[in-house]
Amino acid sequence: MFDLFYPSSPAPVYPRPSADNPGRPAVPAGEMLPLVEEDGIVYGQAPRAWCHSGTTALHPVVHLQIMDREGNVYLQKRSMIKHRWPGRWDMAVGGHVSYGEMILETLFREAAEELGLTAFNPSYLCNYVFETKRDRELVAVFAFIGHPNLNPDNAEVTEGRWWSPSEIDAALGKGIFTPSFEDEFSRVRSRLMAML
Repeated sequence: MFDLFYPSSPAPVYPRPSADNPGRPAVPAGEMLPLVEEDGIVYGQAPRAWCHSGTTALHPVVHLQIMDREGNVYLQKRSMIKHRWPGRWDMAVGGHVSYGEMILETLFREAAEELGLTAFNPSYLCNYVFETKRDRELVAVFAFIGHPNLNPDNAEVTEGRWWSPSEIDAALGKGIFTPSFEDEFSRVRSRLMAML
């Protein structure tokens, strides 16, 4: 399984002083995210806003795909107050790793916060880099097969429901799903189906 490797003392805070950013290093403010190499080595930390400001610094996130024994996939509809892709359907759980957290800690925290899901046994599927104009994420993907009682948090999630594979196929490329879900589902679909 993929995980993070933190330095023995706190990692430097980014952005670092430069010709474009003179002065002292930034003082940590708000939610701090680890900055990582693709192998999980943590080399720095930075505010979430900076990580989403067009930098190429890689930061880790977790995703959980939930599927029932019939092959239906549980998706959440993102709240309209979300900055990224409001009102679009997305994977069951997704969230940023906070500085100092390990991958599984984040997965269980996010599942509890977003869906009230606390008792589950996730299977690690893969990790990959997802890049947009705003940011670069090192995504750790997990799956859970079952039909749990889910209670979406209304601040994070507008609603949630089970989608059949044919419903997903019919909606792909129509602006119904987030780009990250569409990309990830194409990557992990065969692995998910192999778990049934």
